[in-house]
Amino acid sequence: MSSNRINLVAGAAGFIGTHLAEALLRKGEKVIGVDSMITGSQENVSRLIGRPNFSFIHHDIAEPLKIDGDIHCIYNFACPASPIDLERLRIAILRACSLGSYNLLELARTKHARYIYASTSEVYGNPFEHPQKENYHGNVSITGVRAVYDEGKRYGETMLTVYGHEYDVEVRTVRVFNTHGEHMRVDDGRAIPAFITQALRNEDITIFGDGSQTRSIQYISDLVRGVLLLAESEVTLPVNIGSQSEVTMTDLATTIKHLAGSESRIIITRPLPEDDPLVRKPDISRAKQLLNWEPKVSLREGLKKTIDWFRIKVLE
Repeated sequence: MSSNRINLVAGAAGFIGTHLAEALLRKGEKVIGVDSMITGSQENVSRLIGRPNFSFIHHDIAEPLKIDGDIHCIYNFACPASPIDLERLRIAILRACSLGSYNLLELARTKHARYIYASTSEVYGNPFEHPQKENYHGNVSITGVRAVYDEGKRYGETMLTVYGHEYDVEVRTVRVFNTHGEHMRVDDGRAIPAFITQALRNEDITIFGDGSQTRSIQYISDLVRGVLLLAESEVTLPVNIGSQSEVTMTDLATTIKHLAGSESRIIITRPLPEDDPLVRKPDISRAKQLLNWEPKVSLREGLKKTIDWFRIKVLE
């Protein structure tokens, strides 16, 4: 199947962006990948370059972007997001969420393109509501170390809403919950890459806090499927895309150790980072009802695939 539809994927060199671009190419659609390469991987770009329907532009979306011709859909997945980026790339994160969102929304307005925004479960902060519904306004610090990302994404959602109302831009918001899979950054700083890397090297698996804090973990193919369903839908409300597999950090580390066949010890000694959420689980009723979406890949199945990929990267 082929299509003349052209999609722009901002953040195409990132973990989610490269999977999204690949999924669009598999559908026979054309993709223009855009990335500043601040945190993007050249390997993620190289695996796409050379395909007949893919082209790549090295560009920071915080600067205006000009594209010739029509664009069907703009996917904004461009923003540094890992914990190690929160201090060293604070300005870049704020620029991506503000100027970057503005520039891509302007592009969507002038091209009459649909605009899909990658928001995040971080807009809920350290929540008082559990699980988190889309109408929950969150508990987010505006001055803490995580604020550049959390508040940046909230601002991006506000800008998207205004453009939808003022200019009739067709906007869609996906609130992405914890996701893992192939092509993640090995030095990402998040729990899953850290635990897998330590387990494969038979190093101590170190956990922040007391290990009781929870996350809900989904595999990348489930996320991408949800994003594409939302993009093709008429749903203008924000939609949580995440797993119901809520696990403690201790249980997650134990599962990864077992699946990796590791001899690592699990050490719970590191202090919990500032404003780190104690619980995280999406209410996905809206996704089920409006998109007919729910996760298909189990936690263990997805982790096994991720570990197999990391095994090559870490031990090569």
